Amino acid sequence: MPKLQVLPPELSNMIAAGEVVQRPASVVKELMENAVDAGATSVSVVISDSGRTLIQVIDNGCGMSPEDAVLCFERHATSKIASADDLSDILTYGFRGEALASIAAVADVTLKTRRAEDESAFQVNIEGFYKFSTQETSAPVGSNFAVRNLFYNTPARRKFLKSDNIELKHIVAEFTRVALTRPEIGFQLTHNGKDLYVLKPAKSLKYRLLDMFGNAAAGELVDVLAETSVAKISGFVARPDSAKKTVGNQYFFVNGRYFRSAYLHKAVMKAYEEFLPEGVTPSYFLYLDVDPHAIDVNISPTKTEIKFEDDAVIFQTLYACVRETLGKHAFGGSIDFETAAEVHFPALTGNFEKFHPETTPAPAADPTFDPFEPSRHVDKSPNYGKLFEDKTLPSTQIILLQGRYIVVPAKSGLMVVHVRRARERILYERFLRALSQGEHVIQTSLFPVQVKVGVENRLLFDENAELLASLGFDISPFGTDTLVVNGVPEGYSGDGASVQTMISDLVLILSEDRNSLKEAMESARAAKFAVLGAASAPAVSSPFEAQRLIDRLLACDNAEFTSGGRRIISILDLDTIDKKF
Repeated sequence: MPKLQVLPPELSNMIAAGEVVQRPASVVKELMENAVDAGATSVSVVISDSGRTLIQVIDNGCGMSPEDAVLCFERHATSKIASADDLSDILTYGFRGEALASIAAVADVTLKTRRAEDESAFQVNIEGFYKFSTQETSAPVGSNFAVRNLFYNTPARRKFLKSDNIELKHIVAEFTRVALTRPEIGFQLTHNGKDLYVLKPAKSLKYRLLDMFGNAAAGELVDVLAETSVAKISGFVARPDSAKKTVGNQYFFVNGRYFRSAYLHKAVMKAYEEFLPEGVTPSYFLYLDVDPHAIDVNISPTKTEIKFEDDAVIFQTLYACVRETLGKHAFGGSIDFETAAEVHFPALTGNFEKFHPETTPAPAADPTFDPFEPSRHVDKSPNYGKLFEDKTLPSTQIILLQGRYIVVPAKSGLMVVHVRRARERILYERFLRALSQGEHVIQTSLFPVQVKVGVENRLLFDENAELLASLGFDISPFGTDTLVVNGVPEGYSGDGASVQTMISDLVLILSEDRNSLKEAMESARAAKFAVLGAASAPAVSSPFEAQRLIDRLLACDNAEFTSGGRRIISILDLDTIDKKF
């Protein structure tokens, strides 16, 4: 076994950097938090190439002396703590003195800084951590950090950065978290010369939310305020009827610091449990003020996890606070959460089982079966076209049951078609061809609909623009946080309300993990897009529409089952009908 040795500083700093600086967004977070701690009233973040080329954070805070400007790049150099007792009274963002040393270990850094009492500014240049130079310069009061060529000396880390849009989305997320903690500070975020956010100092948190998320999102919020001996809880929660299928705009802050907590998220969801349909999540912006001695903010290098002295008490306090707010606004009696739930063809009473076949066919093994061949996920269905005497039926022979089922005569009795599932199958096969073969889906025209999705989700749509176009979506960006929907695939509804819901569902689909095999991913995505389209389509309202739907269904490779294996067609033979009389 080799002898033990102390790592050289340049290597130990790179290892520390791996914990603190995980991606460009990590640098943005650390530098913005330092600016806030320095008492800045204005913070500008300038990004080039999603942080690969440049991350610059400029503030008008207190600035640093020449001595501190040099010392701040040493590991564990901090003005925030001097003894172990100070760890129990932390109310600032940074305190361990690791961030700047870690950033300087994996990037070229230039710092310009000046205090109000100094006549000139001081500049520090760091290349390769130990290539160090200083000089006097001119600059306004405050600090200006420019971080260039991130991970230039750790190519493996740079190689594993995601696409520009994904990295920019992470930057926006970190920017948003800091901006939400200090509404009284002005913030600006610019990427490749284009302003993504220009936030003026706000009179209150409500105005900051209005600036960041728009009138519609801010209008869905109600105030939360409660004070107990354990914690003061303030902020906003969304009206239950505005809850979305997507997980977004859920924020916890403690003593002005953003943190994540799956445990406390459960407390909020429990408070909503009688007000929400299944599968949706409300927005919330919740701020906890607690005794700093009752929390530990030092359990992770990125400081996004918090340990409370008594988690259970905080859980119950938060639950009671949100629950009281919802009850106070009487949401329980005013909201109707009836949804267009899936309706199954009714069972024929308890005696139906005796009409099933007495024997079940033995399953046949297929040695050539490939689970990643999309066209073979479900066995081919029988040719239902042969069931008809004439494929084109007189309109008088087509029965519509509340737009949900189509009933038509067949050779052996009656064929019942589940309308939504039929549409789902048709769309699934169409989308699968578009994804695997590049066949473009015909788009339907509609009046353009504007949908505000926020900067992060706008970037998500930018990244997937080619995919969406191949499926028949005509969606174009408008500004930094809005989309204009000009067209949707055939079979989708184009009215304004349906388009708003569709965009929300698309965010959910596009946000999901894409690290699966290409063929399986294509099949899964086609199925999700098909379900979305079938759910948004208008009801079948005429025999002509019913006939057209049946024709398209019977042209599918599999007309009997959806991609998820649910039955589309059921035959009620004459024997079964006779036994009912």
